Amino acid sequence: MERMKDNVTKFSIFTLFLFLALACLQDDIQEDVQDDLPDEETPIDKGSLAVMEAFPNLTFNRPLDFQHAGDGSNRVFVVEQRGVISVFSNDPEVESKNTFLDISPRVSNQGNEEGLLGLAFHPDYENNGYFYVNYSATSPRRTVISRFQVSATDPNQANVGSELVLLEIEQPFSNHNGGQMIFGSDGYLYYASGDGGSGGDPQNHGQRRETMLGAILRIDINQQSNGRNYAIPGDNPFAGNNEGFAEEIYAYGLRNPWRMSFDSQTGILWAADVGQSGFEEINIIENGGNYGWRIMEGTQCFNPSQGCNQEGLELPIWEYDHSNGDRSITGGFVYRGEELDDLKGHYVYGDFVSGRIWALNFSDLQNPINTEIFNVSFRISSFGIDENEELYICGFDGKIYKIGYE
Repeated sequence: MERMKDNVTKFSIFTLFLFLALACLQDDIQEDVQDDLPDEETPIDKGSLAVMEAFPNLTFNRPLDFQHAGDGSNRVFVVEQRGVISVFSNDPEVESKNTFLDISPRVSNQGNEEGLLGLAFHPDYENNGYFYVNYSATSPRRTVISRFQVSATDPNQANVGSELVLLEIEQPFSNHNGGQMIFGSDGYLYYASGDGGSGGDPQNHGQRRETMLGAILRIDINQQSNGRNYAIPGDNPFAGNNEGFAEEIYAYGLRNPWRMSFDSQTGILWAADVGQSGFEEINIIENGGNYGWRIMEGTQCFNPSQGCNQEGLELPIWEYDHSNGDRSITGGFVYRGEELDDLKGHYVYGDFVSGRIWALNFSDLQNPINTEIFNVSFRISSFGIDENEELYICGFDGKIYKIGYE
């Protein structure tokens, strides 16, 4: 009996040692595996956000639009106000650029806000080579929206003789020409039109729906109808109306929308509208919306100065006044790139005059949070994105900048 107890005791001790050894071995294996896994608790410090020259070896003459063709070529296109579009590789070491299109003889830039003001590439550009421009012309003073096509033999050269004029809009004054053109996910071309100029919208274009001024227009460039080189989308708010309203209008009541963009994740259309004398504003544009100008400037009455009727008007989601030297908003983008963790999901925009740049957190649309992130020394004429949705800035000092980490 004693011998059996001794054997049981020895077996128990052996079993215990074996269990402890296996446990230690398992701990070692787990530690080795953990060493191979990324540390999710410790964020990678990428440095501080900064504005830096994107292409130090290149300069431009009053660049005011930055686009890509969406064709996977990793090229970017810069629009110069005088009527020239340059193309080059999206590489910080690039040393030269090609002239993609030069229509300067057709472009009027007599007024400070006239010129070649917008560029948009057809969603199927890779196959059809179509792109669209918006420029100012004279005799009479007007805005011209045209389609061009790339050369059949050189992807870095447009066919300057391929112009097809889609739409012309008479301009009573030289300022407030808008100019942004973008394609929506619906395949339609959107165009931001200013109110025609002077000060205070003396002809009330913002509220006159029979005019295409002071509005966001939307046209179908893949169809032709009624003698036009485009068609009217059936769900445009005034399509087929009998009141003489411009069927091209998608939204109206805008003063001088200077840059608009679609959020690539949500499809929401953002537009920054330059103010008259008191307020700059940011709007979310919806089909048929009336954004108030010249009845209102931002959230304030303008004409009349008090007691204006706000019924049916869409108010901006954000506005700022001119008390800090800010005078002219430049619309940007909701950032959806991968490099800038701090800006993801924020609307990034700036002020042309002051050089301040902000990030608007709109996760709560009723209480957005606006944060100043930079104050640059150059005039901010436009924001742009590349094929990876990383952010760039056109400066009127002749340089293109990129937002990144330093």
